[in-house]
Amino acid sequence: MPDYPARPTLPEPLRYEDAILYPPAVVERRMLPAEIPPGVQYVTLPDGTRTLAYTPQPQTPPARPVPTWAKTTALLAPTVGGGIAAASAGLAYAAPGLIALAEALWATVALIAAGAVVVLARPRRATNRPTTHITQHVTATGLFGRATGTINHR
Repeated sequence: MPDYPARPTLPEPLRYEDAILYPPAVVERRMLPAEIPPGVQYVTLPDGTRTLAYTPQPQTPPARPVPTWAKTTALLAPTVGGGIAAASAGLAYAAPGLIALAEALWATVALIAAGAVVVLARPRRATNRPTTHITQHVTATGLFGRATGTINHR
């Protein structure tokens, strides 16, 4: 579809005092392709003139309704995303405390393990043997005096 520019018709030259009985030629403005509404096209008439005309449009099939599950999913997606974002922000704020809590738990585990090692490694005494009591009496006179004493085993 070539786009021909409009050619104005020029009148014959006039003498100075002749009356002008017709208006001067007007150049017709062409519409840009973006300005043409849908369903309208440039057509060439049998006499060769080009003009805008409505053209038949193909029938479009009717739109199918959106399924209910798709609507529910579409409404649920932002809610789930918001919940995940809130949980992420909460974990970011709680991270230092969670790290300290994990270290405290590991320290508690290490303390319990050390206590278990001490309990298991210590030799066990026989329960039928009585405990030994040692008493000691020491006496000394003066700062550098000789000390004497007795030891009693019971």
